[in-house]
Amino acid sequence: MHYILAVVNAHDWTMRYVTTFSTEIFSLLNSVIYFHKAVQELQRAHDNLSFAAFLYAIIGAIGTCFVAIFLSTAEKWTPLFHRYIRLGIGEYAAAISIVIFIGMPRIGELASLDRSTLQVSSTFEPTSVDRSTFFVRFWNLPIEWIFAAIVPGFIITILFFFDHEISSIICTADRYDTKKPTGFAWDIFLLGTTTALCGILGIPPANGLLPQAPLHSESLMHTEKEEILISVDGEEKIENRDVKRVYEQRWSAFLHAGAIMIFISPPFQRVLGLTPTSVLAELPELPVGLKTYLGVHTYTITQIVVTTIIFVVTLTQAAPAFPVLIIVLVPIRLLFMKRLWHAETLRHVDAWACRKGSPEDEKDLLAGGETEKTEMPPRPLPLEQPGLV
Repeated sequence: MHYILAVVNAHDWTMRYVTTFSTEIFSLLNSVIYFHKAVQELQRAHDNLSFAAFLYAIIGAIGTCFVAIFLSTAEKWTPLFHRYIRLGIGEYAAAISIVIFIGMPRIGELASLDRSTLQVSSTFEPTSVDRSTFFVRFWNLPIEWIFAAIVPGFIITILFFFDHEISSIICTADRYDTKKPTGFAWDIFLLGTTTALCGILGIPPANGLLPQAPLHSESLMHTEKEEILISVDGEEKIENRDVKRVYEQRWSAFLHAGAIMIFISPPFQRVLGLTPTSVLAELPELPVGLKTYLGVHTYTITQIVVTTIIFVVTLTQAAPAFPVLIIVLVPIRLLFMKRLWHAETLRHVDAWACRKGSPEDEKDLLAGGETEKTEMPPRPLPLEQPGLV
């Protein structure tokens, strides 16, 4: 299914209709799931560890977060350290924080505490007692099982496709000013290959999680001097300005992927086995065209409510179907939300995810008989539109 999406270049004719309404809900859902998993991990620590070890697990979880946030500001620590040292600390803040809290419970009296660490394997063998090799003999499976696997395969394809597309969209946002086009079709083709290999090896399908690509783009941000032509009192002058851009290359992603592959193989998994599980565990000025924040607030509340509903679904037996709910949000945004919110409100809070403008801009162009898409200036709200916010 991934190969079909790649061959027909599904990105061009699917994601062009997706707005930030859906992408923001998907991103928020991932964040909520991470927090929920962290709480579950602390609950397991409470059930399996001594009370003192449980309290330290809480300190480790919160401490890892706050130390990472503090280290991420290292670029502003002038004149402390050389600039490249500050950049390195800021870019690897999370990794440095995790290493600190891996080593801390092995120092002094903390070493006597019992702790829960990651479960790892020391050999290239399946951990299941029912299997002796990784390779799945799929030709021996009943034929009905093979056809039944199409349903979860379809759901996984939707999830992985949407997950990858949102991740790629976020990491190539306008503020990163990326120049090279993203290879959406090739990425999906590669993702289909890795998913197929995981199925043959009988291990869970692997996919890069949402935060990785945006964090990678953030770490590659740098400041450049750019000459800009400006007009002062009718006279044109050249002004040098600092512009932030992403340093576009492929080595860092390749090296990170290689490091991941090394550490998931014995004997390096033993290093990961040292990791305590707990460490993993004012209003702006009113924009032009808006007369009230009511529509903005109700839009945000709607996103939170929808995210909560989808999250509750992930806790039930219907969890595998949650990607379908994310997809359904696309036609809901385009067909129904325009009846509940002003066009100006939607233009302010939402936009196309993969192109400039918003659905409201295109409707204005069609209404005015325009044939060429141009930037639309904000229009004042009508005085009365009953039922809209």
